[in-house]
Amino acid sequence: MSQSRRPVIAGNWKMNCLRADGLALAEAVAAQAGQVDCDLVICPPATLLHSVHELVGETALGLGAQDCHYKDSGAFTGNISPTMIKDAGCSYVILGHSERREYHGETDADVQAKAKAAQQEDLVAIICVGETEAQRDAGDTMTVISEQIKGSIPTDSTSENTVIAYEPVWAIGTGRTASPEEAQEVHQHIRKELASALGEDFAAATRILYGGSMKPGNASDLLAQADIDGGLIGGASLNSADFLAIANAVSK
Repeated sequence: MSQSRRPVIAGNWKMNCLRADGLALAEAVAAQAGQVDCDLVICPPATLLHSVHELVGETALGLGAQDCHYKDSGAFTGNISPTMIKDAGCSYVILGHSERREYHGETDADVQAKAKAAQQEDLVAIICVGETEAQRDAGDTMTVISEQIKGSIPTDSTSENTVIAYEPVWAIGTGRTASPEEAQEVHQHIRKELASALGEDFAAATRILYGGSMKPGNASDLLAQADIDGGLIGGASLNSADFLAIANAVSK
């Protein structure tokens, strides 16, 4: 991590938690959010956003959504607009997660359009990039990442409204994790691509998170890398003790 970039630890709850469990989890995390040396964010399912905001709205805990549409309103059954997310109390939104790209067919252009719409509503877009196992085995990791960076990030993005999350698809929910050195190599490449696309100042200031099975046991080693500025946490974010342990690893 760089001393000039404030780390972000963001929890992606995915399609988990009903109201009682979700509020209990949010309350436990919110109680410690002001005591960690990072921006702490949770991203519950859309059904819980308003209730969680009511619970944690005045605490140091940030709130994010897991996706948004690129339009503010209209005939888009089942979708949620950036304005709706903002109205529910969110400050962040995850976009381009590998599960959205794989299961919903989202392209880089889709992700870019959503990110632009989110940024226009003063939401911080957490834009995800990452390669599959087949792409990694073929030696295409850097090429895939470069294409996703160029295609997914709006050209008028700022370091204030943009966070990048590198999530090697082969390490999501599998228990496999890139070694700290492997993760750093890709994060460094991402920063170079950001500099090429949006300038050196943008690249130097933008937070890049690691999103592949970070957990309490490996968080310190990953977060010690120069270009890893936090984590996008999946399974471990559903346990408050594990999630907070990762957040506390930031300062170690």
